[in-house]
Amino acid sequence: MALALSRERREERTSEAVRSAITRSGGDRVGLVFKVSLLACLLFALALLVWLMSTVLSDALPYLNERGTGEFLNGRLSSRTERFGVSQGIIGSVWILVFVAVLAFPVGVAAAVYLEEYARNTRLNRVLVLTIRNLSGVPSVVYGILGLVVFKELLGGGDDAAWWQFTGGSSLISAGLTMAILVLPIVIITASEAIRAVPRELREAGFGVGATQSEVIRSHVLPYALPGILTGTVLAFARAIGEAAPLLMVGAVTGLLSSKDGLIDTLQGKFTALPMIVYQTAKRPDAEGWPAVTAATILVLLVVLLVANASAIFFRNRVERKRSR
Repeated sequence: MALALSRERREERTSEAVRSAITRSGGDRVGLVFKVSLLACLLFALALLVWLMSTVLSDALPYLNERGTGEFLNGRLSSRTERFGVSQGIIGSVWILVFVAVLAFPVGVAAAVYLEEYARNTRLNRVLVLTIRNLSGVPSVVYGILGLVVFKELLGGGDDAAWWQFTGGSSLISAGLTMAILVLPIVIITASEAIRAVPRELREAGFGVGATQSEVIRSHVLPYALPGILTGTVLAFARAIGEAAPLLMVGAVTGLLSSKDGLIDTLQGKFTALPMIVYQTAKRPDAEGWPAVTAATILVLLVVLLVANASAIFFRNRVERKRSR
C-alpha cells in the first residue's frame, strides 16, 4: 500500500515537473500573448464588418423605405434616383452564377478526381498542380483580358458570324464563360483537398468487395468528399458574384440597358450585373442622392450572395447528415 502511494506521488511530481518545464514555471506567457493577439484580430475584423454593414444599412434603408423595396427590385436602370431599379443587374448576376455552377463545378470536380485518383506522381503532373495553384492567385483583370480576346473578339463574331462564333460579343455568355474560368482553379483546389482527405481505408473497403476504381470513386470517394467540394463551390460563388473587372473587360453595360425577348437574345445581348451597377452609381454626384442608391444595390448584392451560399450550405449539410447515418 505504501509502495503504491509512493509510486503515485512520484508520478504526480513527474507530471508537475513536466508541466512546469513546458510552461517555463511561470505560465505560457508567449502562448497567452499569441492567443490574445488572435482574439484581438478577430474582434477587429468583426468590428470592421459591423461598421461597414451599419454604414450600408443606414444609407440604404431610408431610401428603400421611401422608394419601396419591391419597386427598387423590379425597376430597370434609369438616370434618375426615383426611378432607378436593379432587376436587370439581378438577372445578370444570377445568370453568371448559373454559368459558374454548370461549367466550373463539374469540370473542376472532374479535374480534381483525375489529379487525385488517376494521375501519377510525375514531374509533368506536379507542374500541372503548381500551375493550377498559381492560376488561383492571378488578378481577375487578367481573366478579363482572356475573356475580351477569346470570348468577345474571337468567338463573338458580328452580323456575319460563323457557326462557331456563338457568344455574341459583349454578352452574358462571354461574361459567364469568363467567370467560370476565373473560379475554376478554386474549385479544382478545394475539390482536390476534399478528395485527398477521404480515408484510404474507405477506398480499400470498396476494392475489398470487388468494386472497380470508377465504382469506388462514384460510390465511396465522391459522396464522402462532397461536403468539402460544396464548401469550395460557396467560395467560387462569392468570388464570381463580386468581381467587376472581368465584366468591364468583356463589355458589361454601365448605362441604360434595353430589354430583350427570348432566352437566346438575352444570353447573346448586352448585359449588366450588380457589381457593375455599384460601380456605375458610385461615380454619380452625391448631391442627387446616388450614395443611397449605391448602398441599396450593395445590400441587394449581399442578399443574392447570401441566398446562393445558403443554398449550397443547406445542400452540404443535408449530404453530411445522410453520410452520418
